[in-house]
Amino acid sequence: MLLGRTANGLYWMSRYIERAENMARLVDTGQRLALTRGAETAEEWNSVLSSAGADQAFAAAGRECDQNAVVDFLLRDPANPSSVMSSFETARNNARMVRTALTRETWESLNEAWMSLKRMLAKPVDDRDLPRVLDAIKRETALIRGAFHGTMLRNEIFDFAQLGIFVERADNTARIVDVKYYVLLPSVSWVGSSLDNYQWEAILRSVSAHRSYRWEYDAEYVPTNIADFLLLNQRMPRSLSFCYYNLTQSLRYLAENYEESPGCLARAEKTLARLTGSSISDVFDTGLHEFLADFILDNNQLGEEISTHYRFY
Repeated sequence: MLLGRTANGLYWMSRYIERAENMARLVDTGQRLALTRGAETAEEWNSVLSSAGADQAFAAAGRECDQNAVVDFLLRDPANPSSVMSSFETARNNARMVRTALTRETWESLNEAWMSLKRMLAKPVDDRDLPRVLDAIKRETALIRGAFHGTMLRNEIFDFAQLGIFVERADNTARIVDVKYYVLLPSVSWVGSSLDNYQWEAILRSVSAHRSYRWEYDAEYVPTNIADFLLLNQRMPRSLSFCYYNLTQSLRYLAENYEESPGCLARAEKTLARLTGSSISDVFDTGLHEFLADFILDNNQLGEEISTHYRFY
């Protein structure tokens, strides 16, 4: 059985790489959505901070909530443990701790990404450079993922890393959909309006799902279809359903390998069954915000149960 400390390093290495990419995607979303509301952009950036779980830390820093301050806080502020730069620092430290469990290609791609981003984020990012920087962050994380998937043996090392990726990704997708529907829409009267549709399109673009949505639904932007795509579609790589399919697969492989049936596997299977057994109309009938809030709590609990069961200490 893999040592708990090694499993912990692999799990958190992957979570923080995913978190860095997700933070870049959230900033991208905030920038796109702010363009729809002109002078009222502080509300959008506040919602981005809430979605990132960084609103309290930002308030404690005493900074004014405008685009430059929020972007700086989410990308490079060392006081924010979830900033892109802080996330890469933590991911690299965890990778270094489990260096012998990784292929050379995986370690080198992560180390090179860290060095590149350290140079890129050495000073505040100019508005004109922001799209280029966000694209670079997403590209670097994609290169790490490609090296990992292309060279790692499919054993328990791979599975613990996968758990980190998909727990983090599921949390982010749930938050980004929730912040759109529950926080950003000015009032119920805007539902179905051009503003509503533009904001949903911005969400799709932020998770690189703009084109694949059109392939899947062959239709205009319909909020219920977009929510279905991001929550329940098992073929969409950032959907909740896709994440939980992969989580249950990895947990099943670990259970078979260690000849056990842990509670965290039962929790993941229960959540997957709820996702695959629901239609998007069921979700909207019970309340999208309530559904997502419950999901985020369950997902956090799953992460804690994985940590406890596999002795991440």
